[in-house]
Amino acid sequence: MGLSLGLIGYPINHSLSPWIHHQFMEKLGLEGEYVLYETSSDQLKKTVYQLMNKQVDGFNITVPYKQDIIPLLDELHPDAEKIGAVNTVVKESGKWTGYNTDGQGYVRSVKTEFPELFTSKSKVLILGAGGAARGIYRALVQEPFSTIDIANRTLKKAESFIPLKEDHVSTDVLSFSEAEENLYKYDYIVQTTSVGMKPNINDKVLSLRKLKPKTVVSDIVYQPLMTTLLKDAIDRGGRIHQGHAMLLYQAQLAFEIWTNKRPPLDDTLIKLEERLRGNS
Repeated sequence: MGLSLGLIGYPINHSLSPWIHHQFMEKLGLEGEYVLYETSSDQLKKTVYQLMNKQVDGFNITVPYKQDIIPLLDELHPDAEKIGAVNTVVKESGKWTGYNTDGQGYVRSVKTEFPELFTSKSKVLILGAGGAARGIYRALVQEPFSTIDIANRTLKKAESFIPLKEDHVSTDVLSFSEAEENLYKYDYIVQTTSVGMKPNINDKVLSLRKLKPKTVVSDIVYQPLMTTLLKDAIDRGGRIHQGHAMLLYQAQLAFEIWTNKRPPLDDTLIKLEERLRGNS
């Protein structure tokens, strides 16, 4: 009997998760299935309990249910509890436990490409204060960075992140216009909003006119692969990190939680890129 995995969310018809997890199974020589369970909000509880009773090896939860799943679980990993969102569920010692791999997976993807960034000297700026930003901030504060600032339209929302930080980190909350004026101070900028996503591909959350050359600009939007913000960063001498890497690495971490095996990525990132470009 092979692995039994799946994804609950709405809408999820176009999810790349089945393709990604089947790549992982293939690389590790494992048999199994990864099934999409597109679920309306009134059916969420029923779907979750069906999967639990089916004794699946684990499942993912995506929008809009990353918070709604929490009361249905037995336990939460401490980081998932702090973030207040779950995207990965596994049965451990007879209990269904919720994890959040978004932030840790994202950080793993950046660290693979830009390991030299991860020092106390690097100053970080997060753009946005939504659910994705929350997970990414929680993962980044566990790294050596001493400055991780947050810019957002509503300052109050960004201020709610402060309890997530660790003692070695200082965090200032800025408006987007303040961030724009002070952009030259940062070595690493991460854009966590949906601004610039298809179909509004010409939108940018802020101007990069004060970007310092060689600054790493990361955008978690992956449709399009090359957002207007990333193009602008290249034009100004910045280095870029694209959003589809986060998609792959957070899935890799979820797969590890389910199987205790770390799938090698090899050419998977390139294949994913081709798929997103519509080449396969």
